[in-house]
Amino acid sequence: MGLNRSVKRKATKKPATRRRAGKKPTAPRNEAQYLAKPETFKDTWERVIEAISKMRNGRVSLTQAAREARVSPRTVTKYGKSALRKGKSGKYVVTKNDNLLRILSIPTVNGPQSIAVRGSKQASLLGEYWNAVHRYLQTGDTSRLREFHGQKITDASGVEIPLLVDPAALNHLGSAGVLSFESIYARTT
Repeated sequence: MGLNRSVKRKATKKPATRRRAGKKPTAPRNEAQYLAKPETFKDTWERVIEAISKMRNGRVSLTQAAREARVSPRTVTKYGKSALRKGKSGKYVVTKNDNLLRILSIPTVNGPQSIAVRGSKQASLLGEYWNAVHRYLQTGDTSRLREFHGQKITDASGVEIPLLVDPAALNHLGSAGVLSFESIYARTT
């Protein structure tokens, strides 16, 4: 007769994937904070900004905008919270403007430069300016470009950058092939 030994095995538990106390994920407030983040965060941040933009410009729901930007609605609400509010129905809607950080490209006499701007107003102004530059380079029509004479973009640190409206300088940059219109969002990698 053998002894019946019951072997107790330790239950193997998956380690909890909780954040450390006090390490709440935060949205970057300036270019240095953004650049210090890992590439995966930068990709997620750009998708959050894209979803917010789709909600504002396309007047679509958070769920649809998040799906189109390939990010979860939860991630959009976590990082883009300041650009959202709950509507009467209890669903998230986008605010008219926001103060989220964006890394954008701006033409300068030395070629395109990446700058950090805070807010949808500055991003929209820069987008409208890029459209005017694109139109000028395609048609030679300076009428829309003249609307930006004397205007400046204020970067996240408060520095004002004048918008380049000199046709000769834009022609030079355009013929050098350094002005890309795929996106005004700068490539930081």
